[in-house]
Amino acid sequence: MSTSTLAGATRPSKSNTKIQPSLLAGLTLSALIAAAAIYAARNPWLQAHGFSALTLAIVLGMLVGNLGYQRMAPSCAPGVNFSKQNLLRLGIILYGFRLTFQDIGHVGLSGVLIDALVLCSTFGMALLLGTRLFKLDRDTAILIGAGSSICGAAAVMATEPVLRAQPAQVTVAVATVVVFGSLAIFLYPLLYQLNLHWHFLAASPLAYGIYTGSTVHEVAQVVAAARAISPDAANTAVITKMVRVMMLAPFLMLLSAYVANRDTAKANGTGKPGKTRLAIPWFAFGFVAVVALNSFAHLPTTLVAHVNDADNILLAMAMAALGISTHFSSIRVAGVKPLLFAAMLFGWLIVGGAMINALVLRVFA
Repeated sequence: MSTSTLAGATRPSKSNTKIQPSLLAGLTLSALIAAAAIYAARNPWLQAHGFSALTLAIVLGMLVGNLGYQRMAPSCAPGVNFSKQNLLRLGIILYGFRLTFQDIGHVGLSGVLIDALVLCSTFGMALLLGTRLFKLDRDTAILIGAGSSICGAAAVMATEPVLRAQPAQVTVAVATVVVFGSLAIFLYPLLYQLNLHWHFLAASPLAYGIYTGSTVHEVAQVVAAARAISPDAANTAVITKMVRVMMLAPFLMLLSAYVANRDTAKANGTGKPGKTRLAIPWFAFGFVAVVALNSFAHLPTTLVAHVNDADNILLAMAMAALGISTHFSSIRVAGVKPLLFAAMLFGWLIVGGAMINALVLRVFA
């Protein structure tokens, strides 16, 4: 008995020594890719064209994941998965330090209503047409819809834990954000010049800023597109975008309820909603709590800046890990349909978003 007990006691310690290095190896690999992406994102040309560290991290991660990672996978997988899941949730929570409830006051009720209408109409269109017209799987349609309607890659990554989506689905969704968000950087200044002649929207930097912030995918892309007009347009666009980002938390709550209801109906085989156990995205509550803390606690600016820097690292590590876990072959299997679907949503953001902006601003004029 004593020998078996002794053997049983020694086995866990051996497994622990194996787990710790593999966790550290994967975290180190994710951190190195994230550091390279953050450094590259400081390049003025990349900044001017709206390529953020998150975008670069997933691209670099995909290169590593498809060029030799298979040999490292057994020793790195636990750390990569930890980055992709745990660090992501922490990164989304800390993202709240970029926002305050006071931001809402800067754009007024009209700005909040525009953001809400753009979000609901874009995601509703994604949910309806993604599976019916484009025949995409529902999770891919939801991920692309979330990225298009809220805040790009950050929304896709925040939605992934709720859906428990596959890495390839997440990467495809992020890719669509990169493609059309980058296109918006060049297109929106042209739209502003056209609007000076057609006067569909109010010909002012304020109106353009609200339009840009409510319809362009990523924060970095919003800054690049609006700064081409004026600093005032850029400031308004960023505030409008931050209000839109704030809507991520209630969106995740509703999405979690929808997914749980859908899964229960599928399990019952009835196709009808039934009683379900709701998988609550607790990190969304953490996100709201951090926004509240940042709004009312009057934290030192230096401290918030350091926290935001740390958050950039965490999110970049999560994106790098996602890229590592994605294989080009799985993206090829997805085909051109996700791109066409995202193009349709992009068209709605431009045209439908302009109509929503014009209508709301006229009502509140």
